[in-house]
Amino acid sequence: MRRVARAVVAGGLGFALAACSSDQPAAPAPAGSASAAAEPSSSAAVPALVATTVRPLAGTGASPFDQERQVQAPPGWTVTVWARVPSARLLAWTPDDRLLVSRPKSGDVVELVPGQGDSPPTQRTLVAGLNQPHGLAFTDDTLYVAESDQVDAFTYRAGVLSDKRVVIDNLPDAKSPELGGAYAHALKSVAVGKDGTIYVSVGSTGNVSAEDRDADPERASILRAPAEGGEPTTFARGVRNGTGLAVDPDGAVWTAVNNRDNTEYPYDGDYDGDGESDQGEVLQEYVNDHPLEPLARLEQGRDLGWPYCNPDPDLQPGAPDSPLSYTERPFVRDIQKNADGSKLDCAALPPVEQGMGAHSAPLGLSFATEPGLAGEYGPGALVGVHGSWNRTPPRAPEVSFFAWRDGALGPQQTLLTGFQAENGSRWGRPVMAVQGPDRALYVSDDLSGSIYRVTAP
Repeated sequence: MRRVARAVVAGGLGFALAACSSDQPAAPAPAGSASAAAEPSSSAAVPALVATTVRPLAGTGASPFDQERQVQAPPGWTVTVWARVPSARLLAWTPDDRLLVSRPKSGDVVELVPGQGDSPPTQRTLVAGLNQPHGLAFTDDTLYVAESDQVDAFTYRAGVLSDKRVVIDNLPDAKSPELGGAYAHALKSVAVGKDGTIYVSVGSTGNVSAEDRDADPERASILRAPAEGGEPTTFARGVRNGTGLAVDPDGAVWTAVNNRDNTEYPYDGDYDGDGESDQGEVLQEYVNDHPLEPLARLEQGRDLGWPYCNPDPDLQPGAPDSPLSYTERPFVRDIQKNADGSKLDCAALPPVEQGMGAHSAPLGLSFATEPGLAGEYGPGALVGVHGSWNRTPPRAPEVSFFAWRDGALGPQQTLLTGFQAENGSRWGRPVMAVQGPDRALYVSDDLSGSIYRVTAP
């Protein structure tokens, strides 16, 4: 019996829950919408998305924009190719309104200075020679850059960096002797709390590498260090790859997590309708929607369960046609690593506040604070959804929005999508979205090598 695919409508906005949990390339396959059940929304109703032609600015029209490209966006919004930055990843605005873009493959951070009107920004390298720089964060005139093996702090003034100091060092990466070059999630993200505390994401070495929980420093975790830097300690664990890392308007730390792949069916039941128990089997129909990708509020000591417990989207656990939900979801035992519950009590873990469909591959996370996005959207979290590899059909890349109301995030709403063709091929993959000082939305795309500027009427 095959799971029935469902379209989601969250707060009046139709969305195809977007895509997977790995750095692996997308394999072309038949495209399809994500599976999920309709959930109540805590946000105001927003209009359905409409086809919008992507408009290249002068000098930005090289492939894939040498032909017309369309995305789905809110009615009346415009999408321009604002800049071309090959392998663009995470973003941060400087105090003087320049946009920084990290490029791990190139080992540098690029600065974009907005031009006048429809002029593309001027572009230059702000700092080079770094080890896979990824996460970027500012506090006042201090820029934090997360390299794969350390976190740096720089003094920033008017486009000039000085006084480099290492505030967290000896982070694990592919060069760590104990890993022997085998590290699937070496890129780090960084966030800085309102009190100056530094948070850094440390991904797992593999899909189900349980030894990460006993490593020093702990992998598959979010580490924290004092504002002045120093030896990091574990803040949250069981976070397989918390690339999305940001601080909400109230000061709490959130992570968007790339969860595990090829999850074995955990129940003693017949999932595929062949008359035999499927417990312990890797079934594509089950893998397609399990486990969900968490969007979780962290606190000291929180455990997101990996690899012993998986957040479960099923409203009727074990049922092949169960409705799906991504709000306040509990955990189930991983049959491969924690069948008897002796490794970790999954029922004791707090439910995950919000989530996305399995294999969405959330990457950059940011908060658009008051007044937030234009129109009915308001304040909320923005997540760059990279798109799946471990799913048939693949989940599509998108920019997702989670409304922020009364100190909590509402369900996922698609803000920008259309980067994937019906055959599963893609011309773009969003990584991160941030609101600019002009209230426009700026989106990095590492596949097309672009920064989009998205504006409301």
